[in-house]
Amino acid sequence: MCGIVGYIGNKKASPILINGLTKLEYRGYDSAGIATIEEGKIEILKDKGRVRNLYDLEQKSNLNGTVGIAHTRWATHGMPSRINSHPHSDNSGDFAVVHNGIIENYLELKKFLSENGYRLISDTDTEVIPNLIHYFYNKDTKNDRLKLLRAIKNTCDKLIGSFALEILSKDFPDNMVVVRKDSPLVIGKGFDEVYIASDIPAILSYTKDFYFLNNLEFAFLSKKTIEFYDTNLNKISKDPTQISWNATSSDKGDFEDYMLKEIYEQPTAIRETIGSRLDNGICHFDELKFDKNYLSSLNQIYIVACGTAMHAGLSTKAEFEKLCGIHTEVDIASEFRYRDPLIDSNTLCIFISQSGETADTIAALKLSKSKGAKTIALTNVIGSSITRESDYSIYTHAGPEIAVASTKAYTSQITMLSLIAVYFAESLKSSDKEILEDIKTELLNLPSKIEESLKDLSPIKEIAKIMFKEKDVFYLGRGIDYATAEEACLKLKEISYIHSETYPAGELKHGTIALIEKGINVIGVITDKNLVKKTVSNMEEIITRGAQTTIVISEDVNKDIDTSIFDNVIVVPNTNVFLSSIVTIIPLQLLAYFISKEKGLDVDKPRNLAKSVTVE
Repeated sequence: MCGIVGYIGNKKASPILINGLTKLEYRGYDSAGIATIEEGKIEILKDKGRVRNLYDLEQKSNLNGTVGIAHTRWATHGMPSRINSHPHSDNSGDFAVVHNGIIENYLELKKFLSENGYRLISDTDTEVIPNLIHYFYNKDTKNDRLKLLRAIKNTCDKLIGSFALEILSKDFPDNMVVVRKDSPLVIGKGFDEVYIASDIPAILSYTKDFYFLNNLEFAFLSKKTIEFYDTNLNKISKDPTQISWNATSSDKGDFEDYMLKEIYEQPTAIRETIGSRLDNGICHFDELKFDKNYLSSLNQIYIVACGTAMHAGLSTKAEFEKLCGIHTEVDIASEFRYRDPLIDSNTLCIFISQSGETADTIAALKLSKSKGAKTIALTNVIGSSITRESDYSIYTHAGPEIAVASTKAYTSQITMLSLIAVYFAESLKSSDKEILEDIKTELLNLPSKIEESLKDLSPIKEIAKIMFKEKDVFYLGRGIDYATAEEACLKLKEISYIHSETYPAGELKHGTIALIEKGINVIGVITDKNLVKKTVSNMEEIITRGAQTTIVISEDVNKDIDTSIFDNVIVVPNTNVFLSSIVTIIPLQLLAYFISKEKGLDVDKPRNLAKSVTVE
């Protein structure tokens, strides 16, 4: 989950590298470091802590090299410390490496290196890599241009695990080599400049032309050229992909935090996600090249994801079943991949990942394909790994999401899943036309309804001022409201560090109510008119036990019940029940945000978390 950046050009590398790391810090912030080549010598600067610490060091240094690599760390092997920080070099200082991923057999490789006279000083898995490169480089008796590539390939052949690598060599001071396996890496080409990063936003201000490597493909870089090689070091050609994101979309603008900016961007993200998918009332998915006969043959749909993306699946499970008449399951990718699920050629599996790099989700996709299922990848990032593994790829158009806690990606995912459900239902003619038309109408109305709900945040701020001191918060809901409550609960945990749990409201009597006592805060989500009376009844039960209650209800529900019994009431716009999570989650995202701000926490970079989980 670390972030890596690289640069080759005519400019001083270190400011460009640090700027890139700043934009990638959501991938890890335990330490940061850079390496540049100057006068045939590799210079390394690194320190524990945030990128700002590295910036202070760089200002006092004299790094003038125009070729460099950089890293911001999310610690896996070895505690956060300067010695464990990247870049790592070999014993001689001939090579420097930054690495995102995990080397599973590093202890075995450490033993091999030790037996061959190498001394490793860190606790990391990464340090074996530059030393292995040194070992193979010096064993190679050929002194041709491919010597460095051969040493790196031989090293990669020894590595078990995942990696994205940037490598400097003092013998090739004008070059850099990059390679990836199961970890993200993009290459951007400018005029006499090349940029490398884990994620596009880090280098988006410099170029719109990007190259994507497949597993175990190598790139040999200079400021003017990019040479691509396959796993056998045969030269291959690649065409660039144009990325339409604006550079300003990855900046905070006038907002204090990325998370708040991204909450406010949700109307635009939903509009972009719908795009031309709804044209003259017809739902289009031209990239799904299967026909009605295939859809009719399906006996089940699996929606598989992790974290927030999994909650997006939970929010649409009922919609797929109701509209399409196909049994639908939602599963956690890390569980799905290890329990030998009962899937076959009559199963369609939809995999959701904002980044397209989530390790467990990609592994689950590969498993599904091996069992004969067709697979759809739903992601926000063009060229991401999941799109290269799936049968079909569908992109949300949420734009760059920088805050670790996902907001606009979630609502865009629900939007796209709902569009897919409608498309399937129209193809199968499996649902009442009136129901489908209402969903399509409401999808188009969602952005304006969210914009309206964002106009006055003062009631949510006032609730946050009361709740930020709490140690425990409970969320309740039924049906789709329960799925929304799960996501709201996760947001609170992620950025406020308040212990919170979600329960289906009907499960209260089955043990959970024993935890309710005077002063405990309970948040109820109540938008489904068919379940209002039952959920309200459950909330009344906890009121009698002294709980403090907040409810999030839709406008029509607000008219039907007596809300005076609740301590706080948040009203959201009416919409189709299958889309309710999209409007309901907005105030709950904001509540988590303002609670975190009241506690004085770093909203965008919560402790122990990173944006993309690219390792198990």
